[in-house]
Amino acid sequence: MKFTKMQGLGNDYVYVNCVNKKMKNASEMSVLVSDRHLGIGSDGLILINSSDIADFEMEMYNADGSRSEMCGNGIRCVGKYVYDYGLTDKTQISIETLAGIKYLELMAEDGKVRQVRVNMGSPVLKPEGIPIALKGENAIDVPIMAGETEYRMTGVGMGNPHTVVFMEDLERLDIEKIGPLFENHEYFPNRVNTEFVKVIDRKHVQMRVWERGSGETRACGTGACAVAVACILNGLTEDEVTVTLPGGDLQIQWERKENIVYMTGPAEVVFEGEWNH
Repeated sequence: MKFTKMQGLGNDYVYVNCVNKKMKNASEMSVLVSDRHLGIGSDGLILINSSDIADFEMEMYNADGSRSEMCGNGIRCVGKYVYDYGLTDKTQISIETLAGIKYLELMAEDGKVRQVRVNMGSPVLKPEGIPIALKGENAIDVPIMAGETEYRMTGVGMGNPHTVVFMEDLERLDIEKIGPLFENHEYFPNRVNTEFVKVIDRKHVQMRVWERGSGETRACGTGACAVAVACILNGLTEDEVTVTLPGGDLQIQWERKENIVYMTGPAEVVFEGEWNH
């Protein structure tokens, strides 16, 4: 199996061109290749497939083999892959995902994509659509018990489920302990990605993320989008915000008139190889 290791802000995946041939047992393969000691090492596996309804399809698996609907950092890398490796010469492309069709603007220099702007669609705020096992029109600044501590959370769906928790100190956050409490909380029937956020000012926030099925990662694109939406809903930032993750910065803009979230960030190739397991 020929593969390309790519990363967006340190959120790294193994990418395989499956345009001409679908992969069997992709879930099991994701577990194998993701292992950072016995495999290639990644946050999961992303397959680039042909599509009947878009230019390409992104089929994504987490490190534990579970299927995920969307990945913001992953889809930027898909855009770079299909352009850099000659699968398309278009700079405006569509990608089919389990969260619907996403539209990408590829920003190329010297024949290589450096940045990608993604139309991430409309945020889902109704709890049943995220899903969160709460009633009402939204879940903005609602209490949640994680262990013996009460937190305040804001739920946002960005193709996959997110809950955003604001706090003052991210450095001393014991995310390995707290993250699983949120991921497996009874409020979240499909588990959840949890973003812990510190607001720097009205145009800049900092976050750490615990991703369902992968643990703490260096970046989460859909998570950064959810964070920006949650910040705006709670009156903490402007409609365009820089989100600083451990892997770097993403620019997130919520165009509220059209109700579309846009994400702009980098995508890079790490190395290529062949898996003979």
